[in-house]
Amino acid sequence: MAAGLDMAAHMRADDFEAGVAMKIEYLDTKIRYFLKIAETGSLSKAAEELGIGQSGLSRQLAMLESFVRKPLFVRTGRGVKLTDAGEKLQLETRSRYEKIDIALMHIRDKHGITEGHLRIASIHTLGSYFVSDLLGTFIGRQGRVNLSITAGGSPDVVELVEKRKVDIGFAYDSAVASDLLESTPLFEDTMCVIIQRQDADDQTGMNIFDSQFPLIGFPETFALRNMIKTAGLDSRVIAEANTLEAMLRLVASGIGRCILPNRIPEEVLAEYNLVKIPLTAPVLKRRVVAIIRRNGAPLLANQLFEMAKSVAKSGLA
Repeated sequence: MAAGLDMAAHMRADDFEAGVAMKIEYLDTKIRYFLKIAETGSLSKAAEELGIGQSGLSRQLAMLESFVRKPLFVRTGRGVKLTDAGEKLQLETRSRYEKIDIALMHIRDKHGITEGHLRIASIHTLGSYFVSDLLGTFIGRQGRVNLSITAGGSPDVVELVEKRKVDIGFAYDSAVASDLLESTPLFEDTMCVIIQRQDADDQTGMNIFDSQFPLIGFPETFALRNMIKTAGLDSRVIAEANTLEAMLRLVASGIGRCILPNRIPEEVLAEYNLVKIPLTAPVLKRRVVAIIRRNGAPLLANQLFEMAKSVAKSGLA
């Protein structure tokens, strides 16, 4: 009888160990989900960044809490907060997973493939003089790379990179304020006035405050529109355009002028019979930066990020 009990106990112990081993095998994803919830302080935000449903994320968390037999979060009015057990788990796992991710990225960077798909977001103006040239060089060196490019205002670019909807972005630094992103300065954009060619009259510079011509601007969410507003010129904006092409068409129609980076190629303006005049007052500048996520940026995004820095440093930007 005693032998039978010992055998049953031994079998239950073996079954328990097998069950634990099976559970541990599937804990990696659940812990990563837990760390994302802890990072964002919100189930909904974590689910959005992870690209999964909130209900599915809740189930994964519940399974992890069932395994550790402790609640890991408590709900608050603003989201969720770590319990003592949750803080302990975060402390013990976060640095280890960061080291794993760094090791994986190192191996991938050294031995990974150089072909694939790269998603890029850029502010509208950069597409005509920096991003297009950079991508041409990049593709020439990398081989077969499929690109998808999205244009928008700087806040749009930042949000797309934050939410992993694109892999790398190019924007003005005034819109970048996120711990999730790594940002590197590339160059400064100095602004000029875009006018019709017949109105140029051999002008070598222009003080906007000396004249009262109307302006065409980007929407208020754009960094260049905020620059105009800060300079006290927003009251002169009579029309908005959310793309560079639309803005140039409006200037060409004669309803106003616009303020754009001086790097806009002259051949682009020539298509609309427009020219650029340097600004003598106010002096308006914006710094262009490249941004990627701090953790988990794809290999191709890291390579383009490094190339952008190299091109900017060489003075070719």
